[in-house]
Order: sequence, then structure tokens, then C-alpha cells
Amino acid sequence: MIRLFVIIPIVLCLLWLVYLRWHGWSLKQGRQGFVYIIVFSATIAAFYSVMLWLTQY
Repeated sequence: MIRLFVIIPIVLCLLWLVYLRWHGWSLKQGRQGFVYIIVFSATIAAFYSVMLWLTQY
């Protein structure tokens, strides 16, 4: 389960990088997208971590 918390943001960032390169944009132009991906992934990881902790008992 922990692997997914690491793999999902990496895959999403790689897809975003491919999208940026495909359209000819620089990393600086797409920086906000990386921030969104990291924040979104961290939120999901925190939610699932809390749910695992709460339902463990």
C-alpha cells in the first residue's frame, strides 16, 4: 500500500512532463502543475493513512 503513495505521484509527474514536452512547454511553464500533483497526491496519501489508522482497531 505504501508503494502506491510513492508510485502514483511519480507516474503523474512523468505524464505531466511528457505532456509539457509534447506541447513544447518548458518545465518552468509547467511548474504549477507539478505543485498541484504533489499537493493532490499528499492529500490522498494523508486521507488513506488516516483511514487505515482509524479502521485498524
